[in-house]
Amino acid sequence: MDLTSLFIFAAALFVAAGSPGPSVAALVARVISGGLRGVLPFLLAMWVGEAVWLSLAVFGLAVVAQTFHLAFLALKWAGVGYLLYLAWKMWTAPVETGGGSLPQAGSPLKLFLTGMAVTLGNPKIMMFYLALLPTIVDLQSVTLLGWLELTLTMVIVLVVIDLSWALTAAQARRLLKSRRAMQIANRIGAATMAGAAAAIAGRS
Repeated sequence: MDLTSLFIFAAALFVAAGSPGPSVAALVARVISGGLRGVLPFLLAMWVGEAVWLSLAVFGLAVVAQTFHLAFLALKWAGVGYLLYLAWKMWTAPVETGGGSLPQAGSPLKLFLTGMAVTLGNPKIMMFYLALLPTIVDLQSVTLLGWLELTLTMVIVLVVIDLSWALTAAQARRLLKSRRAMQIANRIGAATMAGAAAAIAGRS
């Protein structure tokens, strides 16, 4: 695949993924409430989810996605419901943790499922790969090697963006030490997660 097409794809993805949205909001919420150390499964799921949408577009399954619109709609609302459940759990989380530390992240599986729910249920991401990507790259001419190059480019861009957001959130989290600050961290995380769910729900 020519470098010009890869560069245009990378630039468009950088703008789309870097702008605040449900995925960024959910990532920031997880880091603020659970810390940076355990957020890797969440990030991995977000990257896998975007690779799924990219693969759907490249291998001509955009038509399938449109045909089975109800299935994707159900997936979207399942993701919204799960994010709202997580927001409620954050809001009601106890703050009496030993040693004055902030609450730690949940299990890797739960974090991975959350990341998949955010990514696969986010219409913004779906529309980028199934509607915008075909206007950037000639998908009919993409070979298996071209798909691998697009996937590698996608991963590089997303790693840079998501780690930047995560590190920024981690810096903010370090400022939260007291019991009151812990409660605020939980409430901010809950509100941000609920906001991510609302943003996904509000997109058509």
